[in-house]
Amino acid sequence: MTQFSDLGLAAPLLKALTDEGYVTPTPIQAQAIPYVLAGRDLLGIAQTGTGKTAAFALPILHRLDADRRQPVRKGCRVLVLSPTRELASQIAESFRTYGRHIGVRVALAFGGVPLGAQIRALANGVDVLVATPGRLIDHLDTGACRLDQVEMIVLDEADHMLDMGFIHAVRRIVRALPHKRQSLFFSATMPKEIGALAGDLLRDPARVEVAPVATTAERVEQRMIFAEQGQKPALLVGLVKELNPRLMLVFTRTKHGADRVVRHLEQAGIESAAIHGNKSQSQREKALAAFRAGKTRILVATDIAARGIDVDGVSHVINFDLPNIPESYVHRIGRTARAGADGIAIGFCSGEEKAFLKDIEKLIGQKVTPMGSPVELPTARPSSPSTAQRPSGGHNASSQGRRFGGAPGATSGRPSQGRPARRPQQSQRTVASR
Repeated sequence: MTQFSDLGLAAPLLKALTDEGYVTPTPIQAQAIPYVLAGRDLLGIAQTGTGKTAAFALPILHRLDADRRQPVRKGCRVLVLSPTRELASQIAESFRTYGRHIGVRVALAFGGVPLGAQIRALANGVDVLVATPGRLIDHLDTGACRLDQVEMIVLDEADHMLDMGFIHAVRRIVRALPHKRQSLFFSATMPKEIGALAGDLLRDPARVEVAPVATTAERVEQRMIFAEQGQKPALLVGLVKELNPRLMLVFTRTKHGADRVVRHLEQAGIESAAIHGNKSQSQREKALAAFRAGKTRILVATDIAARGIDVDGVSHVINFDLPNIPESYVHRIGRTARAGADGIAIGFCSGEEKAFLKDIEKLIGQKVTPMGSPVELPTARPSSPSTAQRPSGGHNASSQGRRFGGAPGATSGRPSQGRPARRPQQSQRTVASR
């Protein structure tokens, strides 16, 4: 089995990995790192949770350490573009963690916070700048940042940038880069426009493809409960009480829907927090920090935050609303079963969402197993004549819920997988969650 020590990484990086208890690279790390070390452009097809951040951060840090130089004022040697603030913060933290023994200078640039601190951080130049496209354009327009000396660029979650309307900003940023550079491009899917962008950005790239988006995590147990929209709040409360989750992520389709779910949980005496685009950056960081620390066990999020939530120990993902984009389902449930742990994903499907479920099952190539409700649901007023019916032949609702809530070997309602230990035996430790 390949280990990080076999990949030719610098000693300070191996020491940082040892500090974190990481020994064995994930498949994308084992495949991508040698190409990046060799200076090749790279096209990586990989969804979140496969360890792709370390797949580019580690070899980039190795190259920075091997060729130490002062970056130009207002410039950076490495530029990493990320679609969301949360993901940008986590990428920057990964660079700091792995580069702690080489003194790497990392700066962040994203919206939702004042420009001043970011301008000051860029003034003398940095080794690595992690930025969202919109805020980086702001800094380029004001002259606070220059990109003409960038040596390496990473475009992460390119398909998500397309979904968020950043494609034109990305193209403008690419035009500001020097012709001679190393380019790394990561995307979970390759729609036509993203393929064209990759063609413009990359030169004779090596291609690494791991866990395409249609592949759901093997260790995620997937279930679907059929219930009308008005029944979902009571259903969620019942599930939380039945399952007693270690950490639970709940996904809604809208920002207002996320806030409504939090209010309903609070009325039931269940503490939770919401994270979405209407929250300030400080509110989002506070909610995510409390969730990561286990102080808040239930985090309600919209899809804009889905790819930025990288937290070990998420035992359950609840799709309160099924996504209308089937790939989003894969990204959502990929928040659990990370770093070798098991996880449970439960979806709530109303009559109006049956078409979404059909698209999801077509994408992932399997049927999601129906599950009876573990609670007695209130009667909901049908929103259309074709009210969803629970599949016939299912198990008794209450017994099915108890069976599902208690994994084999569990003696209480909490699934036996629980929160993975921070540092399991090194032979089992990977950087899948980085």
